[in-house]
Amino acid sequence: MNRRQLIVVLLLIAAVAAFFALDLGRFLSLDALKQRQAELAALYDARPGWVIGVYFAGYVVATALSLPGAVILTLAGGAIFGLAVGTLVVSFASSVGATLAFLAARYVLRDGVRARFGARLADIDRGIAKEGGFYLFTLRLVPLFPFFMINLLMGLTTMRAWTFYWVSQLGMLAGTLVYVNAGTQLARIDSLKGILSPGLLGAFVLLGVFPLVAKKIVDAVKARQSMRAGPA
Repeated sequence: MNRRQLIVVLLLIAAVAAFFALDLGRFLSLDALKQRQAELAALYDARPGWVIGVYFAGYVVATALSLPGAVILTLAGGAIFGLAVGTLVVSFASSVGATLAFLAARYVLRDGVRARFGARLADIDRGIAKEGGFYLFTLRLVPLFPFFMINLLMGLTTMRAWTFYWVSQLGMLAGTLVYVNAGTQLARIDSLKGILSPGLLGAFVLLGVFPLVAKKIVDAVKARQSMRAGPA
C-alpha cells in the first residue's frame, strides 16, 4: 500500500469512526424519521433546493462509506419529497454513492486482494466479461444481497466504472420505487420488515434472474444455429 492509499484509508476510517463516535446513527431510525417528518417537510417547502442538496450529499456520503441507514434515508426521500422527486433524487444519490464505494475499493483494496486471491478473482472477471452487466443487474435487483457488499466486491473486478454506474442505477430503480413509495405512507409503517412482503421479494428474485436465463437461452439458440450452418 503506497502513501496515497494509506491516506485514503485513514480518511475513510476517520469518517466512519466519527459517525459512530458522534452517534449520528440515532438520526437514521424509523422513530426519529417519524418524529421529524413534519419539520423536514416544512423545511423542504421553505427551501427546496437547499434541502435536496443537503439530502443528496448526505445520501452519497453514507452510501460511499457503506454506513448503516440507507433504507431510512430512502424512506425519508419519499416522506419529504414525494414519490416522483424522491425517486429521482434517491436514484442518482444511491448510484453516485455506490460508484464512489466501488472506486474506493478498487483504489485501496484491489492490488492487495489480487496479490492474495488472484486466481479466484480471475474466475470472477471471466464471468463478468462473459455475462457483462447482466450479472450485476441481477445482484442489484435481488434484495437478498447487501448492496454495500456488491459495491466493494465489484470494485475488485475489472468491470468499468461507467458500466457499474448505469447498471446499478437501472437495477436499483425498482427497489428504490418500493421504498420511496413506502416513505410517502410513513405513518402506516411500524417496522422495516413489513415493506418487502414475501410475494414482492419473490417477484424481485424472478425479475433479477430473468435477464440471465434469457441470455442463456439466446446463446443456446445462436450456438445451435451456428452448428446447423456449419459444414456438413
